[in-house]
Amino acid sequence: MNNHAPAGVMKQRLPTDWKGKAMQKRIAARYASERRFRLVGLGAILLSAGFLAFLILSMLASGLGGFTRTEIAVKFDFPHASILIDPATLKDGNADQVLANANLPAVTEQAADATLGAGGGNFLSSNAWLTVRDAIKADPTILQRTETLGLPASAEIDLAAKGKGSEEAEAAYTKLKQDGHVSRAFNSTFLTSSDATDPTQVGIWGAFKGSLLTMAVTLLLSFPIGVLAALYLEEYAPRNRWTDMIEVSINNLAAVPSIIFGLLGLAVFLNVMHLPRSAALVGGLTLALMTMPVIVIAGRNAIKSVPPSIRDAALGIGASPVQVVFHHVLPLALPGIMTGTIIGMARALGETAPLLMIGMRAFIASPPGGVTDPATVLPVQIFLWSDEVSKGFVEKTSAAIIVLLLFLLGMNSIAIYLRNKFEKRW
Repeated sequence: MNNHAPAGVMKQRLPTDWKGKAMQKRIAARYASERRFRLVGLGAILLSAGFLAFLILSMLASGLGGFTRTEIAVKFDFPHASILIDPATLKDGNADQVLANANLPAVTEQAADATLGAGGGNFLSSNAWLTVRDAIKADPTILQRTETLGLPASAEIDLAAKGKGSEEAEAAYTKLKQDGHVSRAFNSTFLTSSDATDPTQVGIWGAFKGSLLTMAVTLLLSFPIGVLAALYLEEYAPRNRWTDMIEVSINNLAAVPSIIFGLLGLAVFLNVMHLPRSAALVGGLTLALMTMPVIVIAGRNAIKSVPPSIRDAALGIGASPVQVVFHHVLPLALPGIMTGTIIGMARALGETAPLLMIGMRAFIASPPGGVTDPATVLPVQIFLWSDEVSKGFVEKTSAAIIVLLLFLLGMNSIAIYLRNKFEKRW
């Protein structure tokens, strides 16, 4: 009797013994591997969250002091001060010119010496007289009475109040505090003023407005051009070597270092077109060149993800090719396009190198009135303050970083809201 299976007949496979010792060992090893993978993933998330929390807490610890300032109460005897001003002249439009000729810095120093003792003016900010000027403009009747005003302290006294000053400043602050002359107040100047040489008088409004104008120019140029370019390349462009070269070029431009776009902006917009240097218009044009490839790539991927059945159905009911694209394909691809726009604009908001190349690092003491006025942006302002020698700029730098992060969060929140609003559920 032949016990061998005939040629060409496969040997019958025995059923798997799931309760066997070898199989149970393999299953246990598989479950252990999955648990290790989950723990590694969880550890990576916790590590990232820890770094983010450290960044936020360190910025808050260093920057929250920038939103407050130390004020020193100084008594002004305006009727006996050497201010020869008729209050009626302050009601006209030339109040600033009248007060500029009133020698308010000397009056402020005299009042500080009378209130705090000899050398009391050294405890005040060099621009403390601006607070006196604003108080007179707001209420000209104080020129007829004695008034106590809270004037900003010098950078040394302000740092001493926050526990960061020298021993001499700490001793002076302690004496002022014992005499009841100092107080802490919200630093509204930081949110309403522009750059200054005195750290107690600097503000971020000029840089914030410059960032708004620059981002507006960037978005108005890069978004429509990028979306239209993505639509053409994906829906209309023929497939040949020229379009292949364009696609490769766009992908390469998305990875080009940002400073190269700064050199391009310097060469084209300033040296050839002679546009105003250090203007939001030039900054927006330069950042638009950098942002556009990202939007084109994201737009093409979003358009490609729209199911072909949408196009076929629209064509089947008589829609023209243009109606198919703009009435059906583009609305469905808009959430993906918005995602690419968010990434591109977030990158543009934090850029410094290309804007330094086109001269947006100038000292801007007043907010820009339009896109052609000299301006700076928050990242450049932070960079300039971080290079200052005075210790008073350290907390102002961290405070400006907090404002930049809030600006970025707000801009991204609006974009995410719009993306979710236009998103279609399948």
